[in-house]
Amino acid sequence: MAARTPQPRRSPKPRHSPWRRRIVRTFQVLVALGVLALGALVIAVYVTRSQLPSFDQLRSSPNGQMIRVHAADGSILVSLGPSYGQWLPYGQIPQVMRDATVSVEDRRFRNHPGVDPIGLARAAKVRWERGRWTQGGSTITQQLARNVFLSSQKKFGRKFREWILALAMERKFSKNQILELYLNKVYYGGGAYGIDAASRRFFGHGAGQLSLSEAAVIAGLVKAPSNYSPTADAEAAQGRAGVVLQTMVETGAITAAEAADADPQELKLEPAPRQNSVRYFTDWALPQLDLLIDEQDAPLDVWTTLDPAMQRAADAAIRAQTPTGTQGALVSLDRDGAVRAMVGGKDYVSSIYNRATQAQRQPGSAFKLFVYLAALENGHKPEDSVIDEPVTIEGWSPRNDSRRNSGAVTLRTAFAYSLNTIAAKLGQEVGFSTVADMARRFGITTPVNTHPSMVLGTSNVRLIDMTRAFASVASKGIAVVPYGITRVSADGETIYRHEVDRSRVLVAPYVAAQMTDLLQTAVNAGTGREAQIGRPVAGKTGTTSSAKDGWFLGFSSGLTTGVWMGRDNARPVAGLSGGRAPARAFAQFMRAAVAKRPIEQFETEVTLPEWQLEPDEESYFGAPDNQMFVDENGDPLAIDGETPAAPAAPDFEPRPAPPEEEAESPQRFDQDWIDRATGRDERPRRPAPRVEVPRDYDEEERPIQ
Repeated sequence: MAARTPQPRRSPKPRHSPWRRRIVRTFQVLVALGVLALGALVIAVYVTRSQLPSFDQLRSSPNGQMIRVHAADGSILVSLGPSYGQWLPYGQIPQVMRDATVSVEDRRFRNHPGVDPIGLARAAKVRWERGRWTQGGSTITQQLARNVFLSSQKKFGRKFREWILALAMERKFSKNQILELYLNKVYYGGGAYGIDAASRRFFGHGAGQLSLSEAAVIAGLVKAPSNYSPTADAEAAQGRAGVVLQTMVETGAITAAEAADADPQELKLEPAPRQNSVRYFTDWALPQLDLLIDEQDAPLDVWTTLDPAMQRAADAAIRAQTPTGTQGALVSLDRDGAVRAMVGGKDYVSSIYNRATQAQRQPGSAFKLFVYLAALENGHKPEDSVIDEPVTIEGWSPRNDSRRNSGAVTLRTAFAYSLNTIAAKLGQEVGFSTVADMARRFGITTPVNTHPSMVLGTSNVRLIDMTRAFASVASKGIAVVPYGITRVSADGETIYRHEVDRSRVLVAPYVAAQMTDLLQTAVNAGTGREAQIGRPVAGKTGTTSSAKDGWFLGFSSGLTTGVWMGRDNARPVAGLSGGRAPARAFAQFMRAAVAKRPIEQFETEVTLPEWQLEPDEESYFGAPDNQMFVDENGDPLAIDGETPAAPAAPDFEPRPAPPEEEAESPQRFDQDWIDRATGRDERPRRPAPRVEVPRDYDEEERPIQ
């Protein structure tokens, strides 16, 4: 029996490991998800494509709203918003401009479908290396989609919508159409949209005549218009243009010889329009349009209250009178609250910070306006007698500049010479919260503390708010609200007109009249004599501790003006006091501002204080006012290791004469007595000027502020 041939044994079917099965399954899921995502992307792109405007619609759509701002006399102060040049069809755009833009912004523009995968990979690589996003990988199409349809927020959701729009635009428009839209719509800085507006803005001619160097400069602006603007930083613009030229060489758009012949440093730039102090006013007034009107697209004509002649006078006064190394600000309001002049600093170009409306500084003794208003409303009268004596309130002991106390004085005298002890006593009597309420009633919008020292102006305020308060006093106690826009028109139709509200009464007319009486005295015989202009003026000075701030606020002939001077860093200014440079700036401005206005007498007559025997000399009571000797919290400051206490209260009775002088005639309270008391008996006397004509004070003879 033949033996059976053994059959080969079949090897068992290999069994895959669980990990391999999971990897395969995951890959299959990812492929499926990818297919679904691709399908969703295609659907989203074509749906978006169907909703995009036509090329002609995009070409005619505006880039933004243009605003022309008119002064009170109808002249144009400034034109703001986007500037549009001539639309250039693709064939009329210089080849060097097209090549420069494509080379520096999107060198694969002709090859990608709207989104550049290579650019995205490069941006991700840089992100990985540097730990932050420094490149976005955006194509020209993406930038156009963002500029036309989206915002510039750096969020992934916005970026994803940008990709969809870019892919859809590439499906709807040709590459040439996209580049034409881009070059006519992109923002190049300086308010210029499109290459023609940019060429006219920076080089003074249309884009049709752009040279290679000029095209390189303009193409380089897109990355950062504010950093590379030729008018802001010519050196940075030239350096960026060099980068553009080198990129054009790398992409073959130009030869190395052509790049070498192009010299951006030889370009002649169109001078930028002068940004004078008018911009302080427009920067303050124009944001209010959002609250006044709803029109967001049509070009607007905005008619304002600014008086060009007054503005020039205000600018000149601040420049001439502000001490070297300091800043100054001025606001002038008409009787209805119309802002006739506003200067926020000595030079708008070097500093756009508006110190008239934004800065918050201590007002010093100018804040005593609210102390005395509260006292007058509570029954006091200018002729009331009060005792100037040492006073301590909650551990705070204010003292006068002269380091003396004067005994019984009238409120008029105390206000004229800015006696700190009297202000403290009045604040304690009526209540510090009452004084704070009075300040808020008159338009102070910043927080007002209720420490006892608040009566000397330790709360920060804005110049425009303080000027508003003085204007309300001038308006016989009726609230004055500053405004800068009188009407707005769009396409020739008035869509807004300002109406003045005169219905809100802040204090009774007699209280405002009594306050005006005190303010007149301060100018005619007290701390504010430098503010005299030859016609009735009422006002008040203010100087903060260590002479960090100087103020003068006053009114005449229906115009109220406030002036502030100091350093932005709040460092002391040697010799600064409200009665000197600020008062002189007030006087210089007001002489010009009210020159064509009729002289208006106040309802109260000028009454000199009881000490005013010789107006040119006896108003002297020491250094600038409001030497508060308190910190910003109202606590007493230590001097030489000791908290200052008010000195003993000498009165105005004759002092005992030395034994060798007993036979001489009794001493009187006259000029000689004041000279000896203040240490000026050895100084030469000057003849008394007329009260209505201001004069310059020597450094050691300035009045108390």
